Amino acid sequence: MKALRSLCAFLPLLVFFVSLVACNDTDDGSYVAPITTYEKIKGSWALKSLKQVDEIAKANLQSPSEMTLTDLFGFSTFTITLNVDAGNLPTTYAVDGSAPALFASNGYWELDFPYPNTNATPALIHLYADAAKTQRTGDLHVTAVPSATQTLELRLTRSTKGVPFVSYVYSLSPAN
Repeated sequence: MKALRSLCAFLPLLVFFVSLVACNDTDDGSYVAPITTYEKIKGSWALKSLKQVDEIAKANLQSPSEMTLTDLFGFSTFTITLNVDAGNLPTTYAVDGSAPALFASNGYWELDFPYPNTNATPALIHLYADAAKTQRTGDLHVTAVPSATQTLELRLTRSTKGVPFVSYVYSLSPAN
């Protein structure tokens, strides 16, 4: 019975303190738009490494299936600039350096979706020849986005009749 009396005396105090805590409004700050992939990949990027992957040899578990091209054919001078406007929407891109052109050296670009894909598939950069974005010249897969490490990885895949036969994996770091 004594325990019940002490509980009855303690219970109103507990209710009083809980009601005081519950009255505080939490300031969550103002709304901020989520960070887009455009914000992460915009700017100038210089080549760290370039690998050519033989997709058929890789699928058949043949070796060698990869070859490093970084120091060959002038690829070490490769840079790409992905420009965006004031609202972080894509505008133009330009490739510089003396490397052979594996895709158009300038034009317009956009992502297939401005945020990371929820199914863990790589984002796709569509490359265009015109500002209206009606003449597609190629696609690049974004296989690594800069975060803790400042590395952007792009994959250009060549295929015939829907079967990929060669890929080029560009590992890039900020040019500045």
